[in-house]
Amino acid sequence: MNYNSTRNKSAVVSASQAIAQGISDEGGLFVPQQLPKYTEEDIKALAAMDYRGRAKKIMSDFLSDFSEEEINESVEAAYTAEKFGSDNPAPISYIESGDTAMSVLELWHGPTCAFKDMALQILPHLLTKSVAKTYNGKQAVILVATSGDTGKAALEGFCDVDGTKIMVFYPVNGVSPMQKRQMASQKGNNVSVVAIEGNFDDAQTGVKKIFTNNEIKSKLEKNNMLFSSANSINWGRLLPQIVYYFSAYCDMVNEGKLSLGDKINVCVPTGNFGNILASFYAMTMGLPIAKFICASNSNNVLTEFIQTGTYDRQRQFYTTISPSMDILVSSNLERLLYHLTDGDDKKVSEWMNSLSAEGKYTVDDDVKARIQSLFFGGFCDDENTQKTIRELYENENYLADTHTAVAVNVYQQYAEKTGDKTPTVIASTASPYKFSKSVLSAITDEKLSDDEFTLVDELSKKTKTAVPAPLAALKSAEVRFTKECAVDDMPAVVLESLHIG
Repeated sequence: MNYNSTRNKSAVVSASQAIAQGISDEGGLFVPQQLPKYTEEDIKALAAMDYRGRAKKIMSDFLSDFSEEEINESVEAAYTAEKFGSDNPAPISYIESGDTAMSVLELWHGPTCAFKDMALQILPHLLTKSVAKTYNGKQAVILVATSGDTGKAALEGFCDVDGTKIMVFYPVNGVSPMQKRQMASQKGNNVSVVAIEGNFDDAQTGVKKIFTNNEIKSKLEKNNMLFSSANSINWGRLLPQIVYYFSAYCDMVNEGKLSLGDKINVCVPTGNFGNILASFYAMTMGLPIAKFICASNSNNVLTEFIQTGTYDRQRQFYTTISPSMDILVSSNLERLLYHLTDGDDKKVSEWMNSLSAEGKYTVDDDVKARIQSLFFGGFCDDENTQKTIRELYENENYLADTHTAVAVNVYQQYAEKTGDKTPTVIASTASPYKFSKSVLSAITDEKLSDDEFTLVDELSKKTKTAVPAPLAALKSAEVRFTKECAVDDMPAVVLESLHIG
């Protein structure tokens, strides 16, 4: 299987080159030329496997220039019980709320307590193998823009991995105190963390500009280095996310919640559009998904796009209690547009150029109709997010983080509006302990401490739930990274970090 660029269909690369390069030379994203098709019998066969077996099968269908041994090594190293707490890294909690049933897919049992671990524990293995195949001897420089969770998960995944350096940029006031502490205390000789004076979109745009800066790329070439990405613009980040939607369906069949062939809906709290796009790929491959429910916070650019066909990032930016979704430029939407235009790279390029130059674009009526037939868009503000956390805890004894609560709220909006009783998988993307103050303030009226770790202890005591060990360990972790920079200084900071002029 080969891959095209969303902005230049004539660019054709192998899987390993797509992963190693991260982004196409002209700024487009790599997409598979075709998708494998799974029948009901294929899904039945997946249901008989454990999570690692399902991952090996699905990834082998996309990584055609990887050997069976390479895929096995990568999967076995990534999804261990030691890292995820059990042999199933993505368990489901079933919640009956009124007359609606929710299957909460918990994607946060990994080492950084966020769903990004599901991809970023395996990406370093895929990336180092890809670089060896396509750029033998070069050192991979991983640049990451993060709204909170990706940064720590990438740092943890690439920590002291031979042949790599990783640099993470995050908005100085746009992540939770726990997320900031996770990144600032990261161990490893090949890691670097910098806060930027701006929001996530500024960080993401800055990283993309560095990727396509020919002068900087030339300097890296002279020093035997190349850029790559651990954001979901990298196909190696997105591919592992397809697996857990198939796995969730298989688990629901095995647990008697579904009959093989029954349809499900998927509801995802969405910022950069990668997680929900992975479920779209799963559906296109044959997983019986009826509707994609796209849940946003007050930064509801995707809600408006789904409803109107116009994507307009020129709007007020909100810093919310669900910071991983504080995004106005959803990069992976570009991949969806490529598929819904049947691979019209010129049309996609025009829209992306318009977004860059004018801050918005409007899709044609055909694409708008296709989007609306597949997607429901809704949003939830901070007040209703906290209300949902409280109701889930008081009525269902389920403790949700601020992002999962957005998804639950928007799903409830969808169910009330449509009456649709289709079993729904809700992607739960982070441990509630990563956002202790917001979660605790939702379930108690008591005056709260300003100390993050006091809040963690109070949340544990009140709810009689255990603090995840990786977060508990942060209390005594040494803070290593305190650097801040302006957005315009990001290129210089990268070169300085790499010790090249």
